[in-house]
Amino acid sequence: MNEQDTDSRFEFLKGDKVLWMVILVISIFSIFPVYSASSNLEYIVNNGTTTGHVMKHMFFVLLGLAIMRVVGTIKYEYIGKLSSILLGLMIILLVVTMFTGQTIDGASASRWLKIPGTPISFQPSSFAFLMLIIYLCRYLTKKITRERLPIENIMYIFGPILLVFVLVAKDNGSTALMILMVSVIVLIIGQLHWKYIAGFISSSFVAIILFLIIALNTNLIGGNRVHTWMSRIETFTSSKAKTADVDDESVKAKNYQVMQAKAAIVHGGITGMGPGKSALKQMLPQSASDFIFAVIVEEYGVIGAAFLISMYLIMMIRIVMIASKMPAFFGSLLVLSLGVMIFIQLSVNIAVAVNLIPVTGQPLPLISYGGTSMLVTYLQLGIILNISSRIQIYDEEGMGKTQSIAEINDIA
Repeated sequence: MNEQDTDSRFEFLKGDKVLWMVILVISIFSIFPVYSASSNLEYIVNNGTTTGHVMKHMFFVLLGLAIMRVVGTIKYEYIGKLSSILLGLMIILLVVTMFTGQTIDGASASRWLKIPGTPISFQPSSFAFLMLIIYLCRYLTKKITRERLPIENIMYIFGPILLVFVLVAKDNGSTALMILMVSVIVLIIGQLHWKYIAGFISSSFVAIILFLIIALNTNLIGGNRVHTWMSRIETFTSSKAKTADVDDESVKAKNYQVMQAKAAIVHGGITGMGPGKSALKQMLPQSASDFIFAVIVEEYGVIGAAFLISMYLIMMIRIVMIASKMPAFFGSLLVLSLGVMIFIQLSVNIAVAVNLIPVTGQPLPLISYGGTSMLVTYLQLGIILNISSRIQIYDEEGMGKTQSIAEINDIA
């Protein structure tokens, strides 16, 4: 009786209930550090008001939860079938962004595309990344029992990956590298033959070297940010090496963001300064987005950071559990691949804040202020919840027992 009441109470939350609870907890928690850190945008950057920014963030949280719920009502197989069309559309938008993209919030890269007739801008690269991964999962699953010709792998797997990489790399190097990294992981999980994976890695390495040579020595790739990347890497390695011939003041000036983030983390200590009481948020650039983890540690301490990381850890565990229970290979591969995307973005953001890797522009999933990345993360989680809700249906219909995995995947 009690179990039935509980099920009916949470019937609206389609899919894995534990994952839903974790998402809701992180979403609600995100409001507090964003409200605190966005004061930097009002008083230092002179952009809007703190109340306005937090209201905008809350709007995107609610919109994201709504999108997540709506996605849960659509069969994930349909999303897979539409992925090639949607990926093509995203590639077109990436090309348009290259020529007409704009900068916002003080960013130095033209990553945003404005919707005509509206004040709304978004980053096509985030949606292109997602559509590419869904497309790869779908293609690797389709007719999985048949050996593909090398030309098929080149045209339908390596081609789309490298095309999206090239279009994104000009203005967003960190995302472009993540696209390659996640794509390789998807190919491995998707059981593509190792000789093709090795060939793709080699080709990608050559493509990156050629891109860097062309960008650094010619004007063929106008407006690229290669010099910015090189400067960040040199600053990171110099600050780590602490060699005698390094100009300390120069390194400190270039490494200002990381130094302020580390100071905020140290200042937070075990228990933190308290909600809204960050002293360094006004001196920390991008405190509401790229470096919001440092603000969280300063205000909520190691205890608060550990709680947040534990929520992410539970999220990852549930994602792996969902993938392991899904009998259809496409669903299982898609869940793992989307989980890898979230995990890498999460790891990169935290690693930058604690100075383990050079500065990038990756937000903290479900926490950082900003619309596009947040909505894409909710979309990813919506698909995962969608697939988790189908596990029981597969079990009830006996599909995992009466049909082979290959047959199920062909149906998908």
